[in-house]
Amino acid sequence: MAKEKKTPRPKAETPKGFRDYFGAQVTQRTQMLRQIAEVYHRYGFDPLETSGVETVEALGKFLPDVDRPNEGVFAWEEDSDWLALRYDLTAPLARVAAQYRNDLPSPYRRYAMGPVWRNEKPGPGRFRQFYQCDADTVGAPSVAADAEICAMLSDTLEAVGIKRGDYVIRVNNRKVLNGVLEVAGLAGDDKEAARGIVLRAIDKLDRLGVDGVRALLGEGRKDESGDFTKGAGLDDQQAEVILRFFDWETSRKNLVRQGINASLMLENDDWQSWLNAGISADPQLRKGLDDPENADELRNRMAIFHLADLVRDSSIGMEGVRELKEIADLLSAQGYGPDRIVIDPSVVRGLGYYTGPVYEAELTFEVTDEKGNVRNFGSVAGGGRYDDLVKRFTGQEVPATGVSIGVDRLLAALHATGRLDTKDVGPVVVTVMDKARMADYQTMVAELRNAGVRAEVYLGNPKNFGNQLKYADKRNSPIAIIAGGDEFEKGIVQIKDLILGAQMAENATLEEWKDRPSQIEVARTDLVAEVQKMLAGQQESQS
Repeated sequence: MAKEKKTPRPKAETPKGFRDYFGAQVTQRTQMLRQIAEVYHRYGFDPLETSGVETVEALGKFLPDVDRPNEGVFAWEEDSDWLALRYDLTAPLARVAAQYRNDLPSPYRRYAMGPVWRNEKPGPGRFRQFYQCDADTVGAPSVAADAEICAMLSDTLEAVGIKRGDYVIRVNNRKVLNGVLEVAGLAGDDKEAARGIVLRAIDKLDRLGVDGVRALLGEGRKDESGDFTKGAGLDDQQAEVILRFFDWETSRKNLVRQGINASLMLENDDWQSWLNAGISADPQLRKGLDDPENADELRNRMAIFHLADLVRDSSIGMEGVRELKEIADLLSAQGYGPDRIVIDPSVVRGLGYYTGPVYEAELTFEVTDEKGNVRNFGSVAGGGRYDDLVKRFTGQEVPATGVSIGVDRLLAALHATGRLDTKDVGPVVVTVMDKARMADYQTMVAELRNAGVRAEVYLGNPKNFGNQLKYADKRNSPIAIIAGGDEFEKGIVQIKDLILGAQMAENATLEEWKDRPSQIEVARTDLVAEVQKMLAGQQESQS
């Protein structure tokens, strides 16, 4: 008789590209989501929860690989329909806005929070499931809605603990970029593939630098591993137009030297006349060249002026410049200047559905990456206007704009700056010295919980008291409650300060140990009050 094969045991491991979250990680994310929701709610946005599954048809072509729409998502076929885990929170919103258009207010302002899934190659810090936190306005054609999103994003970053000066929100407009492509000779359906390569190249500016982007605009680029990425095939003159697009620092100095009055131009609707006039230079802009502080104040005006000069021969480009100026003016009126929100031509945003203003929040403080290189932390949020997305369902253009925050990235940023502790404070642990008195221990823990103290009774094997304290240590518990037969007879309990005990075990002298005992004896009736007092003292000493 053949020996029966044993069923192999499953591997206890997380699937590639996914991760598990424990204790403090979950608690801190929950708290961050609450803080973000408070800001969104204050701005008048309502919460929305959508299904984690959408039809691939509803997700549409706006995925990483536009030629193969099922690529990039976790999809499966069911009853002749293809379903997929949602790739982001924007496509489901477009479906909701179309499906419930007769019931929703217009404009419709909603925020949504939850996990999204992307079937992409995982890497360091890049996972296939992650949390997003979105806010969108559907049905508002005015760029005032875009300006509001940028202001709200600024308030949100500060609400979760990112200090002013540690972040910048960069704003651009896809219409301006389309104007640049038009000026570079890339208009028309036959140039669609080249335009896509150009957009992706500009979006990699921070990572590849100007030389890397220049290579992708031309024949292509070979990376460190030897892999070759085909370029857009632009000639030198076309590439120079594209490179000038985000090199506005050089351009604005040249414009000022030419004697063009930017401040007057920006106050006049006849952009073409002012650009061609070349009248006496704006003294403020000249001063900005020599005074860095003043230059910062004028940054947005200079960037807008640069873009206007670059796309002066493109009607769609000039429309985008006017929208950027209006956004900058609206933000300035509310007190959001270039110290928080800047006009920046290098912002592209990779997804193809953006039709107007685009924005990205970047954290500017330095961190050390996995390879030991020092760099800026980078982007934690982005979004823009997508007026054509709902149109796919309704056939009618529905203006929309919104932003998405990468919650896990934002949490990582707070950890990197030391503003979040990696440990969560655990519960007060009531130890068990006598199994026959479990009801008494449960009474203690109930009194603590009713007073708002997080607490639990040790429910493992109480035979070894040392193991109970080890358990409390592993739980990062601040206090242990100890009571055996003698304590119950005397009507007392022992309260052990586990945090102070650990600190004193490391550093304290014998005299300090005697002066500040880590374990005290109190009347049973004073248990709750003494625990609250000890917890308050721990918080004060750690703040």
